[in-house]
Order: sequence, then C-alpha cells, then structure tokens
Amino acid sequence: MAVQAGKDLLLKLDETATGSFVTVAGLRSRRLAFSTGAVDVTHADSPDRWRELLAGAAAKRLSVSGAGVFKDAPSDAAVRRLFFEALIRPWQIVLPDFGTLEGPFQLVSLDYAGDHEGEISWDMGLESAGAITFTAA
Repeated sequence: MAVQAGKDLLLKLDETATGSFVTVAGLRSRRLAFSTGAVDVTHADSPDRWRELLAGAAAKRLSVSGAGVFKDAPSDAAVRRLFFEALIRPWQIVLPDFGTLEGPFQLVSLDYAGDHEGEISWDMGLESAGAITFTAA
C-alpha cells in the first residue's frame, strides 16, 4: 500500500440498515484498533509451567475513534440518535487504495467541545458488535 493521506479515510453510516451508506462527518483524526483476547488453557501438566493459549478461541474486536466536525445537521442528528437510543447499525470504514471494513457497530462515546473563537467539534467511539468483513480495493 502506498502512503495515504489521513483525510481520505471515510466513515460511513447505514442509519436504516438497508444497505445505503452515507458519509457522516468531516473527520480530522481517526484511529482503527484491531484486538483480540487470549484464552489461557494452562494446567498443572503444562510444559515447565509455561502458559498455553487456545488458538482461534479469543473474541476479536474492532474499535474506531474519530474527531472532527459534522458534515451537516442530518448526519449530526443521525449520530446523536444512534447514541441516545443505543442502536447498533452497519458502518463502513473506507481506506482508499486499501479496502473497506464493514459491519455492525455501536456508538459507545460521543463528546462535543468548542473554543470561544472556533467551531464546535466532536469525538466519537465505535465498537464492533458482530462480524466485520474486509473487501480489498
């Protein structure tokens, strides 16, 4: 993958879960974090008492965070509704020239901030709530 501009990463929401995704925000910073746990199966007869892990058994998760300004009033309203109603909806994370991650997410944090001489900005956090697919570009 060639060097990419951070501004090109897109966060899209399918508010109605009908397969229609729209970009919801002007992201100024973004972060994707893939993680998994470990299932410890160490027992009294483990070789030299070294920890043993069970392959393929841990839960996977994708955390997405972003900060910026909302694109427009409808996208701001859609994101607020998802948060206050604790809804899980399909989201897409588009990484140009790399691919698209898609799956159900829950909006787990939503913060607003503003300076006296500046615009209102926000921070949001999404947590995967099911299987995530990857489609290469």
